[in-house]
Amino acid sequence: MKLALLSDIHANVQAFDACLAHARALGAEQYALLGDLVGYGADPAAVVERAQDLAEGGALLIKGNHDAMAVLPPADVNTVGESTAAWTHAQLDASQRQFLDGLPLTLQQRTILLVHASVDDPGLWRYVYDQRAATASLDAAATLPEVRYVFGGHVHMQSLYYRGAGAGLMKFMPTPGVAVPVPRHRHWLATIGSVGQPRDGNPQAMYALFDTDKLQLAFQRVSYDHQAAATAIRQAGLPAFFADRLELGR
Repeated sequence: MKLALLSDIHANVQAFDACLAHARALGAEQYALLGDLVGYGADPAAVVERAQDLAEGGALLIKGNHDAMAVLPPADVNTVGESTAAWTHAQLDASQRQFLDGLPLTLQQRTILLVHASVDDPGLWRYVYDQRAATASLDAAATLPEVRYVFGGHVHMQSLYYRGAGAGLMKFMPTPGVAVPVPRHRHWLATIGSVGQPRDGNPQAMYALFDTDKLQLAFQRVSYDHQAAATAIRQAGLPAFFADRLELGR
């Protein structure tokens, strides 16, 4: 089975649609959305509606920090990430907010564990941005029966960590479109990047495709109309900074 892993869509419907189409063309049979459906972007309702349709079809979904903020916006805005929460909340209807609120923080499917941030207390939204943080997350996952693969997002970058013969973790930088063997005798942790707001200097959307039969993981980059997504942000009256990010990929 080919499992498409998509995270950090951030209300970018143009990028979301492009990644879904790309995954289908590559034979994706199942979908997993790893949090932050909303936040930053101009089309939260459209993205949540697509996510609800996928969920009805059997897709796996978990909650991200921006999803939580859209349900209950902070009273005081202290970070850039919090600045669109109240606006996003107003764009969603009650059933969409209820849908986001009901999403779990983690979800295990046999050897696979899905999490938005770190398995080590996922509600604290810790970033898995280096080997130390990846070790803490993978150590927490190791207490769960069967888990060999941890897939997450949150950091908006694509990376792959694995535990080799020793106790330490090794980091592997993937090449887009090139399948990486991920055998079950090792433990793996991947941050799959951001569909809707990449931050590595490349505006192309990110996602990953896991072949559960061949045990291969392929990180993908997808071109989409990021100018249209940026224009939609400006027209919605949201901070231009978020539009600039889409155009620059950072």
